[in-house]
Amino acid sequence: MTSGDIVYDKIHFRHDPKWSGRLGPTEGGGVLLCVACVIEMIDSDDIASVRKSFALSGISGLLKCSPGALRELLRQDTRVSLHFTASLLGMLHTVEDPATLEKVDQVLVQLLLELQSEMSYRFVLDEIHKQLSDQLSVKGSLPTFNFLGNIVEAVPNVAHSLVTQYVPLLEHLCSALLYPDEALKASALYVWLKLFGTAGGSAAQSLPIAIRDRVCILLLQTLASASSPQLINNCVGLLWLLVQLEETVSVLMNSPGNQIMCHENQNNSQILCQNQEQQSPDQCPLPLLLKKLLLSGDETLQATSARCIASILVHSPSQCSAPFIKADVPEFLFDRLASSNSEVLLWSAYSCLVLLTNNPLFFSQCHSVYGIESLVRSVKEALQLTNLEVPKQGLLLLTEILERQPPSERLFPSGPGFVAVSEAVMGGVSSSCLLVATQAANAAAALFRLNHQSRPVQYGKIEGIIEAITNKFSELTLASPAHRRSSRSLKRSDPNNQVSRSEGFLLQALICFQAACRLAEECASEPVLKENTFTAPSKHSCAQDPLESLCQCLLRCCDTVWIPTVVKVCEHSPNPQILQYFYSILSSQFTLLPSLIFVFANKLASSGFYRLPLEHKGLLCAGNRHPHLNTSCCGFLQKLSMCLLSQSDPASGSCQSDVEEVENLLLYNLPFLCCRLSDWPSLLREAPGIQLWEYKGPRAIQYCLVIILHLALQQGDRLLPDQTVFSSVVWLLHSVQAQGSCALPRSVLRSALYLLAVTQDKSPNLDGAPLNCISKALSSCQSFSSLYIHHPALLHFIWRYPDLADKFGPIVLELWLSKQAQHTDAEKTIPGIQEKGEKTESRTDDQEPDTETMELLSVLEKYPAATLTLLDMVCTREATLAGQALWVLEVLLRVQREYEADLCATLRPALLQALQRFNVESMGHGLGQGSTAQVNSLPLVLKLLCVIQASDPPSSSSYSKMDGVHFKLLYHAVSVLLSNSGLIDQLQTVLSSSSAPSLSPSACPPSALLCCSHLLLSSLITLQRVNSAQVQKSISWSLDTAVQRLLVQKRNTDNLLLVSHLRLLQALLDADLASAVVCLRTGPCLLGPRPMGVEDGALYPLGSRGAQCLSTALSGLLLQKHELLLRASVNCLSSLLGFLQRKSPTTAKYVVCQPWSRFLLYCLFSSGESCRLHPAILRLITILLQNGSTAVWESDLLQVMEAVERRGVKELSGETAHALRLLLTQIQSSVDRPPLTEEHKQRVEGMMESLGLQTPSESCSTSLPSSVLRVGDVSICLSDFTVKAGGCSGKLI
Repeated sequence: MTSGDIVYDKIHFRHDPKWSGRLGPTEGGGVLLCVACVIEMIDSDDIASVRKSFALSGISGLLKCSPGALRELLRQDTRVSLHFTASLLGMLHTVEDPATLEKVDQVLVQLLLELQSEMSYRFVLDEIHKQLSDQLSVKGSLPTFNFLGNIVEAVPNVAHSLVTQYVPLLEHLCSALLYPDEALKASALYVWLKLFGTAGGSAAQSLPIAIRDRVCILLLQTLASASSPQLINNCVGLLWLLVQLEETVSVLMNSPGNQIMCHENQNNSQILCQNQEQQSPDQCPLPLLLKKLLLSGDETLQATSARCIASILVHSPSQCSAPFIKADVPEFLFDRLASSNSEVLLWSAYSCLVLLTNNPLFFSQCHSVYGIESLVRSVKEALQLTNLEVPKQGLLLLTEILERQPPSERLFPSGPGFVAVSEAVMGGVSSSCLLVATQAANAAAALFRLNHQSRPVQYGKIEGIIEAITNKFSELTLASPAHRRSSRSLKRSDPNNQVSRSEGFLLQALICFQAACRLAEECASEPVLKENTFTAPSKHSCAQDPLESLCQCLLRCCDTVWIPTVVKVCEHSPNPQILQYFYSILSSQFTLLPSLIFVFANKLASSGFYRLPLEHKGLLCAGNRHPHLNTSCCGFLQKLSMCLLSQSDPASGSCQSDVEEVENLLLYNLPFLCCRLSDWPSLLREAPGIQLWEYKGPRAIQYCLVIILHLALQQGDRLLPDQTVFSSVVWLLHSVQAQGSCALPRSVLRSALYLLAVTQDKSPNLDGAPLNCISKALSSCQSFSSLYIHHPALLHFIWRYPDLADKFGPIVLELWLSKQAQHTDAEKTIPGIQEKGEKTESRTDDQEPDTETMELLSVLEKYPAATLTLLDMVCTREATLAGQALWVLEVLLRVQREYEADLCATLRPALLQALQRFNVESMGHGLGQGSTAQVNSLPLVLKLLCVIQASDPPSSSSYSKMDGVHFKLLYHAVSVLLSNSGLIDQLQTVLSSSSAPSLSPSACPPSALLCCSHLLLSSLITLQRVNSAQVQKSISWSLDTAVQRLLVQKRNTDNLLLVSHLRLLQALLDADLASAVVCLRTGPCLLGPRPMGVEDGALYPLGSRGAQCLSTALSGLLLQKHELLLRASVNCLSSLLGFLQRKSPTTAKYVVCQPWSRFLLYCLFSSGESCRLHPAILRLITILLQNGSTAVWESDLLQVMEAVERRGVKELSGETAHALRLLLTQIQSSVDRPPLTEEHKQRVEGMMESLGLQTPSESCSTSLPSSVLRVGDVSICLSDFTVKAGGCSGKLI
């Protein structure tokens, strides 16, 4: 035989050439093979083992590189092929060299694969069976068993033939397991391993039951005594295959311990024997065997043991879990978690423990308490592994334990334990794998149970988990509507795509969030859990309540992230499960933070969260589908509705029974409201039969619809078109009355009224029958205030129809003003708006009207009858309401300028009637003694009269038409005031106390009260003089004290008080100091010594000295340059000079020619151009010229003309132009004082011509606004301080 050829030269020549051939690759010429030579070499005992091994190696190589070549040679004669196979099989028993045996095994397998012949397979099995049967001992069968295992693995058909046709051969394999040689047992188990593992275990299904059961028992016996690694591995491998079959699991678990031989002479089985001695004879030994494997140091065996346990439990959890738990297998599994980082072992242990948790015995024996710390630590470490299935399985185990743990046994009694598990959960939520994050969210939901909370409760960690889940939303892949439609079929075929996983995480996150909300509610109801009892008392005040912080976190996350995310996900393809938990979460928000829930509810309702759940109910819950979603939606809608109802108008008069009525209507009817919004009009228009129960039935559903439409529309959510709502409500009212009842439930009638009012503008006007129906329905309610809703549309609706306005107009206006006042007061008392001790300013006359007032003004503008109703309220209602009505009328007169004259014309006759009524009532109650109502309303009526007079002065076009009414108004107003002895007494008290020298400054009346008293008294003096009204009682006033105050105490007196003194003095001087209203007292400081001279007598009670003192005081006040003080001083000086001219012209001449007059003008002119052109200064110069004063020089007049020329006549205000015209006129008439040159006279004439081009002022009215100025607590009519012109004394009020 040459090198590379497989021939034996010594015998090759005897062989037929047909058994020879050059095989192999053609490039190298191939290998010469003689089959006959090979067979003779194998059969011959004289051939060395090395030569045989060489030949086998050659054949093996040939079979690998040239498939089919050897088969062609052997097909020439089947007998030769079988003989070749038999020779190789014989070598398995004769060859002792392991390397050669390995080659024989290899060639045999390759040969059978090459031949692909059933006959060859049966021949091999027959030969093996014959060999095993002929042998007296199975000790030499080890190579045969190894080969049999290999051929079974390589040729599946052999396995099927073996289990179906060669049962005796299987018996030999079973008997081999009883032999003490562990190598032989290992080889036999190798065959069984291949048999049960071939073709997915299909061969094992055909195995005779008796053989299968015997194998199971023998396997347990073998494993119990196995010591060699190979035998143990084969036993474990076979056990893993057997536990995957339900039939064999039953056999393995039901094998009693007395069937398993315990060989006490084997050291490795001593532990097992000891455990068996402690058990009953019929107890299954398999759990102990698997526990033994868990105790081994081989992680592979540990992992396989855990997998076997898991497989057993999968097949029969209820029957098989108890033996493992009783054998303390969970304890050893937890120990493995604490000591291993193997992914396979961790996953296997997790899976096994997950199945064991299904048995309550797992928890009753406290395995969960024992292992929770190891599990948490293991999950934390598993999150760092690359195989994310491992932490997912660990989190699943954690979830199962948290969900099934009995409440009586706490897993986390202290804070550190809960902190650790929460950190593990947060780590899982933050995982890049959505499946892991989803499972972590599931674990968090279970962790949020009350029985898992430590003491103190770790609210911060709970909040951290919620925020971690919320932050995860930004990583979700949520399909757009187009992508959702295109991938709908793909999602059904691949539920693990990213979109599906994202929605799965969202669903589990919602479940977790719901659990957190429930936990917060439970903790809030337990005082022990609300606070940390271990916190120092000093820190309680400065630190935020942790439970409140958690509730704020839940509400904030829900508002900013969860709601937008869920709405986006379910916008086009609603998910019933997601929506079920979503609405449940929204419901729970109503109990977490009562202080913020109204804001949250308003935001929800105004964002369409009435329409959304109603649409979801109609889409997903019709036909009794998804009952849990329906319940969740109904719960949310009810809580939202009751919250909005409680805050919509708390003071509307709705009693508790109304609230309960609405609550019951919603509770019993929302579940049945599962139709689309488009079907609601038909529901509202149905004619239901007799209502058997108050809160159930078709009519109750209609009532429920009306309430929901009302609350939704109140927040801007129009569920139905306005016209549809309006007509449906009208029809409903008609339907109810047609059934013989006009009394709807009060809450329903209130909602119906609101809907009619708000939807009226887009609906046609009502005619007689529907209007009568509405009026009848409203009249059926005993108290209209319980139906009232503070909304502008209700005002417009009631006043739109005269019939409704006659019945309900006044009460609607009263309720509107009352609620407006309440809202204003509430705004002033909102915490945080006003600093402690800050004074709240009352409403001023020039304050801009708010939105509600403007709405009421629009009603008054459209419906004039409402204006008279307001006026009646001013005259007849209590002070607060009358004041509100007066404020509205004042604003109406100030704002609506284009209707001002008509308004005044409308109001004056009504005011006249009111004043006449006051006079009658005053006389009826006794002279000067008014009723309480009169005392309360009279100031308001008079104030309104002032506003009307200021808004529509005598110069207006309407004045001539109302001249008679105007005079009567003033007459009755003055008469009412002067006949009111209480008012006169109060004025006397105030004025007397202010002038009493014995009182300390702190005991004097307030400055504002004195100002008002002076101004009122000045008006009474003027009005009485003009209207010749009768005076019942006079007021005593000290003239000398007033003059001394102006002269000496002006620096210590408030400017406004000085102004009021001057106004009073002006009124008295205009009346020549002889008014029936005031009885003046005087003293020697004014009159001088007795007896009085002629001049003092003529000027009594002022006297010549008093006149000089007063003029000196006025000069000093003019230098103050205070606007009102300047005007009041000039006007008072004008009145003083007028009084002196009438009583003593010589004194008047003496006063104006004093040197101080020149000094006064010099100081005023030195103050700048603006001062020279001030109307009061111009009027002062005119007065001095009129009274022949020498203090006015030509240079003064030139300065005035130059200032006018620089500014321009057109730029002068109306009041300034009027004062300038009077001055120029006086200059032209006083040619000698001061003398003017011709040039200056021409300048004067030019200015007069320029002023003449403007509209001349034909009266003493000025450009000052006629409105009321509010200075602190004092109201001043600005027209009273217009600079007087000539004999005109300004406005009379």
